[in-house]
Amino acid sequence: MPLEAPLTRAIRVRAFFALAVLALSLYITLTVPVRLGLDLRGGTQIVLETRDSPTAKADSEATDRTLEVLRHRIDALGVAEPSIARSGDNRIIVELPGIQDPREAADVLGRTAQLAFHPVLGIADADETSRKPLPKQSAELVLPDESGQPVRLGPSALTGADVESAEARIDQQSGVGWYVGVDFKGAGGDAWARLTGEAACRPAGDPARRVAIVLDDKVISSPQVNSSVACRTGIAGGSTQITGSFSRDEARELGLLINGGALPVPVETVEQRTVGPTLGASAIEASARAAVIGTALTSLFIIAVYRLLGALAAVALACYGVISYAALAALGATLTLPGLAGFVLAIGMAVDANVLVFERAREEYAARQSKGLRAALTAGFRNAFSAIADSNITTLIAAGLLFFLASGPVRGFGVTLGIGVLASMLSALVITRVLADYAVARRSVRRRPRLTGIADTGKVRDWLVRRNPDLMRRRRTWLAASAAALVLATSGIALRGLDFGVEFTGGRLMEYSTSTPVDADRARDALADAGLPRAVVQTSGDGDLSVRTDQLSNAEAAKVDRTIGDLAGSADKIRDELIGPSLGDELRRGALIALASALAAQLLYLAVRFRWTFGTSAVAAMAHDALILVGVFAWLGKPIDGVFLAALLTVIGYSVNDSVVVFDRIRELSAGDRKTPFSRLANTAILQTLPRTVNTGMGAVFILSALTLLGGDSLTDFALALLIGIVVGTYSSMFTAAPLAIELQARSTAPPPDVKPRSAQRGAAAI
Repeated sequence: MPLEAPLTRAIRVRAFFALAVLALSLYITLTVPVRLGLDLRGGTQIVLETRDSPTAKADSEATDRTLEVLRHRIDALGVAEPSIARSGDNRIIVELPGIQDPREAADVLGRTAQLAFHPVLGIADADETSRKPLPKQSAELVLPDESGQPVRLGPSALTGADVESAEARIDQQSGVGWYVGVDFKGAGGDAWARLTGEAACRPAGDPARRVAIVLDDKVISSPQVNSSVACRTGIAGGSTQITGSFSRDEARELGLLINGGALPVPVETVEQRTVGPTLGASAIEASARAAVIGTALTSLFIIAVYRLLGALAAVALACYGVISYAALAALGATLTLPGLAGFVLAIGMAVDANVLVFERAREEYAARQSKGLRAALTAGFRNAFSAIADSNITTLIAAGLLFFLASGPVRGFGVTLGIGVLASMLSALVITRVLADYAVARRSVRRRPRLTGIADTGKVRDWLVRRNPDLMRRRRTWLAASAAALVLATSGIALRGLDFGVEFTGGRLMEYSTSTPVDADRARDALADAGLPRAVVQTSGDGDLSVRTDQLSNAEAAKVDRTIGDLAGSADKIRDELIGPSLGDELRRGALIALASALAAQLLYLAVRFRWTFGTSAVAAMAHDALILVGVFAWLGKPIDGVFLAALLTVIGYSVNDSVVVFDRIRELSAGDRKTPFSRLANTAILQTLPRTVNTGMGAVFILSALTLLGGDSLTDFALALLIGIVVGTYSSMFTAAPLAIELQARSTAPPPDVKPRSAQRGAAAI
């Protein structure tokens, strides 16, 4: 009895923590509205037009540079999953989901944000007027300061290009005032020291002791250099503060404008309106129905396999869904249809940690029945923890790097992925454990151990015990099969090419003013019948209808005109323009850099946590899975678009998790067995983890099959990509990563992981 008291206290602490998190999550879910994406609810559309400036012409190149600056500003505004694309030579279409104040957003996007730091020469004469924009920044100018008094300013000493970063901060002394902290880069810090050093040579109270900070030809702050600053020395350190009685929102807006950079040319808002969702109500309803059916099937499968503990795991998965949803709502994340589908898939994948625990508990109970259910369950959580931790840490590393290095939808995916991982660990290691510990402590349950699902080893494990196949005996055959699959996939990419969607290549935008309102769903169906199933149709607040497609020939464009005209009775085309990609070069470059960094970081972590041979094998298997998925889509002629990108990132995460689970078991077996050859240990690890692999994969397959068959055209490709990825990932963890690790281990002079031989000769024999 004394031995159970500490355990009871631990259960109570976990239960209290779980209840607190669930209560907070339920409160957020019921009180904080979630932001839905452009595909589900629509949003605000702002059309900006670039204008010539005295120093730059608003050509196509300048418009492209302007678009990238605007993308940074939108990210800083906190808008997730926006759509931004060039239209024609000098127009930019921005669509923002869930914006509370569209007018304020338009004002921020339209600010030129030309920042400069000037010395103040003195007070201007009364008859001097504010200067008009001049072609050269070096000219002396007269501007009113923040109090309205005209001052003469010398040529700018620094510009926004010299700024590394800017951030809104609160005055720690007063606790209420806000300012913008600015850090300079490169020579900017030295220039700031020279500017403030020259001003410091003026006596206190002299206007020339001030430094003017000018944004878009307006002095936003002209602070006097502090008396403690030495003449000719200035403010060193490469940083300063912009003060000016800012409110929190004003300081935040100024910080994001400085961080986003100045627009190469001025822009003007020419249109602003609300737009409807890009998906129809029927597609959304079908997807929601498929998600509910898939989740229910997954829960039933887990209950059928693990009985009582499976039912408790299903309850924990429901809690996982509430916690993840609340976290996304609290962070202001935007949910799109692929995001929601990925969220539902994450519920299926979150079962993985529960399956790992239950399978380890089955092993413990089979080996030590005399110790009972509770001891087996405790050992299951303890033994599964390292595999759960390693697989989730590698995923968190990837999520963090995608968030910090990428932008746009890739960054949003990193947020969703990170939240899902943390919520999954909380669900499995806290909520499931509290429920399971409470259940196995009941006398009625202890009398019927098979009811729990722990006392039954399972059909997959029983079959493996009977057959005991030596899968790694033909490891080079498996590697040859993987190489053949890679050749077949890459030949599809080379021969058929990749069908990049409108997000990557751009397309055509046609807008119609109709005599009678046209339902967007009817228009989508009619265009699909006309041979344009990928056309994006939206309605706007003023009754217009827009059609966005891939590149079209004139004959295909005429077909669109006829289709819309037949639906509306009569339709006038008011816009027909080529649009650029919404996933521009910079975003794609940032995504590739983030992905490469994530792979390198995962390789480093696995090399430190296991061995470099394991890390290399896991990353190679991941690349194998990604290339095969891309190749299959090339052979099938499926589009490579933003939805596919989300699916590809999900598959990459799944592949790493699967490999880590196998490698964790190899490490565990190696630590306790120094004589068995490494290939036999790897084979044993694969056989021992196979029940977990099958059950986890089946849980995800139920959801994906429902999304593929019942989710409608909008989710078919997404679910198909994930189905392919899960099948290939399951194969590669056993028949690519493990055989490759064996081959690399055989060529390595180091002993197997966690093995410390007494002599070099014994280490070589163990290999």
